[in-house]
Amino acid sequence: MKRNMDQWCRELLEAPAKKALPVLSFPSIQLLGITVKELIADSDVQARGMKAVADRTPQAGGAVSLMDLSVEAECFGAPIRVSDDEVPTVTGPVISTEVEEDERMEQAETLEVPPIGAGRTQIYIDAIEKAMGLIEDRPVFAGVIGPFSLAGRLLDVTEALIYCYDEPDMVHVVLEKSTQFIIEYIKAYKAVGANGVVIAEPLAGLLSPALAQEFSGDYCKRIVEAVRDENFAVIYHNCGNTANITLDSIFSCGASAYHFGNAVDMAEILEKAPADTICMGNVDPAGEFRGGTPESIRKTTLGVMEACCKHPNFVISSGCDIPPLSSWDNIDAFFAAVDEFYGR
Repeated sequence: MKRNMDQWCRELLEAPAKKALPVLSFPSIQLLGITVKELIADSDVQARGMKAVADRTPQAGGAVSLMDLSVEAECFGAPIRVSDDEVPTVTGPVISTEVEEDERMEQAETLEVPPIGAGRTQIYIDAIEKAMGLIEDRPVFAGVIGPFSLAGRLLDVTEALIYCYDEPDMVHVVLEKSTQFIIEYIKAYKAVGANGVVIAEPLAGLLSPALAQEFSGDYCKRIVEAVRDENFAVIYHNCGNTANITLDSIFSCGASAYHFGNAVDMAEILEKAPADTICMGNVDPAGEFRGGTPESIRKTTLGVMEACCKHPNFVISSGCDIPPLSSWDNIDAFFAAVDEFYGR
């Protein structure tokens, strides 16, 4: 269903009681009685999973697809690990860490940008198209990885941070190709009707302020400028622990909204954020949604809201992607706590 997403953002800002928008997709495996391995391999199953989550959570402000940060790297040739009950992960780089600097640059320069539809991307694109036909009561958001987070997986996450100092030109070569791919991937989601996209850029949360703009912010800005319009929103996600000191870089990308992890103080973020900039977060997905209890998640959710809801631009959410085996009792308790807060 086509929506004016600029208007959606304005209405969200103005609403005194805002619907929660957690990154909630992988726990659909419990509702469908399937495994993660089955979920990531079938567009029909993904669409049915998004619909099942939407039906279970009428209080949610949007439907968010899988935050699977292995999809894009796999297209470039990275090996991945898939299991029945955990989110897929990249297990090795595409650009070798075992060669000399000049050879590594050559590998970066000859790295081919895969076509959209390669690997599992077509499955994920088809899933969003099908979900759009099933979910009409809220916006539907696709999900992609961010440019530095993709480059880091192609280079090795730890080494990428070092390369920013030692081999910056090579990192930029990989970033250019990553950005080109991400733009075309998002455009494919737009073409099938998605209302927006969540760009997950967690690795940028490990960059210093001196590096964040050059190696993440500038590339994220290019992506946003290439895809955002009044009918297509971009939510930027960064769950790193330096997000609170790299906000200038983060906000420079011009996204529709920003989503932060539980590694930072959400109230501090809001004190620094422009009043008209939507900021979402940040109930601990692992510690609370996966490892907590209905009582603990109620307490945590109310605590975040008490600290943050005095800011009209705050939207309560999870701090990151909610793990696949998170208890639905905990998820239900999160939404119940949101209703309790606004019902006071």
